[in-house]
Amino acid sequence: MTETHKPVMLEETVDALDVRAGGVYVDGTLGRAGHTLEILRRGGKVLGIDRDGQALEESARRVSEAGFRVSGCAGAQDGEWDLKVVHGRHGELKETVLKEGLGDVDGILLDLGVSSPQLDEAARGFSFRQEGPLDMRMDRSRGVTAGDLVASLGETELASLLREFGEEPAARRIAKAIVSERGKRAISTTVDLAAVIERTVGRTGPHHPATRAFQALRMAVNGEADDLRSALAGGLDVLKAGGRFVIITFESITDRIVKRFFAAHAGRMVSLQQGGERWEGETPRVRLVWRRAVTASEGELSRNPRARSAKLRAAELLAGGAE
Repeated sequence: MTETHKPVMLEETVDALDVRAGGVYVDGTLGRAGHTLEILRRGGKVLGIDRDGQALEESARRVSEAGFRVSGCAGAQDGEWDLKVVHGRHGELKETVLKEGLGDVDGILLDLGVSSPQLDEAARGFSFRQEGPLDMRMDRSRGVTAGDLVASLGETELASLLREFGEEPAARRIAKAIVSERGKRAISTTVDLAAVIERTVGRTGPHHPATRAFQALRMAVNGEADDLRSALAGGLDVLKAGGRFVIITFESITDRIVKRFFAAHAGRMVSLQQGGERWEGETPRVRLVWRRAVTASEGELSRNPRARSAKLRAAELLAGGAE
């Protein structure tokens, strides 16, 4: 099998985790284990969570072939492990860590968005560049598909979805066109939907006019914004003092959620008129590893164009931050 997955900002991301030998880390979006393999090579152990069963199987294979011990998948041996895989959502990160009895962990990584293998497989329905069913579920064992939403939502609901999760300026026009088109025939494939959108808004600039709409449907199908908010709040509850929370985002929506969450918990000390100072911010308290998001280098962009929209943010939980 040809390896097509390129972990985004691999060195920067794992460096940000500050991996310690024997430490336990959570990769809440395991994918094909690109970042996890580097954590393992640096001496860490990883609890890998992913809702995509196919990704779990492939990551377990890759990690096993690299000489590490894998637990939690078919054919794995019970006992000591370097990687333990769990089929689940990063929105349930806290619950998963507690269920596995790991106690507080040394670091958490989330690599959000859709992976290259998911985009490249037409049958998954994530991309308008090749024809496939309008699915877009990261976990194909449950939930509604993008096709279900396209076929059932009213014009107002559809426009609202496109604005909220895709920041689509032509949301109302696109929603109206979809409702009109489905009254004549089913919109059942990625190519069908992309064609409706292109006819409606035209094509200008470097990006396909369906890009924002496909992002919106994917995020809605998979509950990505709610999962991220749950993972952020729950993650701080199971992170050790001094542990790092590292997140890669690819959309402005998810980056804003992460940026605001970290900023609120970073807070600041405010001087009081009567003397002394008080904390102004959320608890537990964190320290921002960088004040601004890190982006991919020119060298990486030349090798992996999909990294162009990636933003890397990291925060460190402070000792006594939960008090």
